Amino acid sequence: MKLKKSLIYAVSIVAVFGCKNDDDNSKSEPVDTTVNFQYKTTINVGGEGASEISAYDAVSKKLFTVNVESTQISVNNISNINAPVKETPIDVSSFGSPNSVAVYDGKLAVAVEADPKQNPGKILVYNTADNSLLKQFTVGALPDMVTFSKNGNLIISANEGEPNKDYTIDPMGTISIIDLLDDSVKTLDFTSFNSQKASLEAQGFRVFGPGATLAQDIEPEYITVSEDSNTAWVSLQENNGIAKVNLTSKIIEAIYPLGYKDYNATGNNIDASDKDNVTELKNWPVLGIYQPDAITSASINGVEYVFSANEGDSRDYDGFSEEERVDDLTLDETIYPVSSDFQNEANLGRLKTTTTLGDIDNDGDIDQIYSYGARSFSVWSANGNLLYDSGNSIAVETLKATPARFNDNDKRSDDKGAEPEAVEVLNIGNERYILFVGLERNDQVLMYDVTNPIAPIFLDILSHTGDEAPEGLLVINAEDSPNGKDLLVVSNEDSGTISFYENVQ
Repeated sequence: MKLKKSLIYAVSIVAVFGCKNDDDNSKSEPVDTTVNFQYKTTINVGGEGASEISAYDAVSKKLFTVNVESTQISVNNISNINAPVKETPIDVSSFGSPNSVAVYDGKLAVAVEADPKQNPGKILVYNTADNSLLKQFTVGALPDMVTFSKNGNLIISANEGEPNKDYTIDPMGTISIIDLLDDSVKTLDFTSFNSQKASLEAQGFRVFGPGATLAQDIEPEYITVSEDSNTAWVSLQENNGIAKVNLTSKIIEAIYPLGYKDYNATGNNIDASDKDNVTELKNWPVLGIYQPDAITSASINGVEYVFSANEGDSRDYDGFSEEERVDDLTLDETIYPVSSDFQNEANLGRLKTTTTLGDIDNDGDIDQIYSYGARSFSVWSANGNLLYDSGNSIAVETLKATPARFNDNDKRSDDKGAEPEAVEVLNIGNERYILFVGLERNDQVLMYDVTNPIAPIFLDILSHTGDEAPEGLLVINAEDSPNGKDLLVVSNEDSGTISFYENVQ
């Protein structure tokens, strides 16, 4: 691991004190909502790919981290945050390869894919006190993310159902709901939506795998659960949608197509080239496909909001690939005139796009260029309506503060930019809400105040070292934290480390 000199980025916001029930003369203590996160310490988990997703158990004060490198769950006791203690890992190799972990009240859930990954996967449940295996459940193909409902009664897994390399076997993407009250498992698929394919596609949903039905083509990626444990939202990254799941009736209620982002609009300008020798944001006649990876939700003033990290993703297999650069496309010259030199590598020529969209009139040339992701985070309503998109904020703030890190030193400008990968919300006493956005390519975490979700305010950038690639974010509230302070835990894929940031207030 290459460690550079540590950089501490802290934001110290004037303390806001809120007291609930002011009208009833209650004597509840004021809530200190100061935000001042500073780097604390780092755990070395292993080599590249060794640190992906982490979960914390407030009962045992242990941190559990997916370690793909060793097919284990790494375990660290963080009772003393200044000196974490590495404990015996949990070996899951006999079941498959781990992808995700979640914790609730002394129980650890691990999502494990089978070999081959097109076969049904497993959710393993362990006792966090002694790491003993309590239960195992069979779920759909390639469980990529697992979480508990807020009341701890359910475990939900997003089963991605990716095809094999030749694209000859394509299992359905599914969502499994495990009811811990009776140990039942219900795996939901999307076959009931097959008949809605045309109408969903017209709204910006993507179904494009060769020969695939909608149910086969859908690839559930990430889950967030409402505060009342009645609803789950599931990102469908490659398909550019979010599914809404009723956890009471255990049915998929709706698919919300997310549409596209106009990079020609004011405030949406991007750097589209890695070969122009400048870092400059410009407007272009290109549409971005939102394609969220991680999503999270928060109930703010009684209203549920869904926050998404719009990373973007393509399908690139031996048997099928949709990737193409603009300079290899045949463009409609009435829309993209030759005189504008769009296919020059210093303009749009290097931009990665898809061959599955854009030929609107079916005449063999591209009438609209589409690129992967939206280079932003977004705020959605519970019913999939876009309430806010951060536009070019990520690019503007990173370019201003750390130009050398911008789009991985400009090397990813032609692809998906900074690649917002992860999002988490810290609720401070129901008075203030802080959104953290992990940037995989910039090796940074951005902070926004989202107390007003439709008008987020940029706060600061957290950067410890380079070459980290944040894959997973985890917030630990002060009341559960081992040191009584709010913590941000960052699982770094490239460096194989876990970084801790502390709200020193």
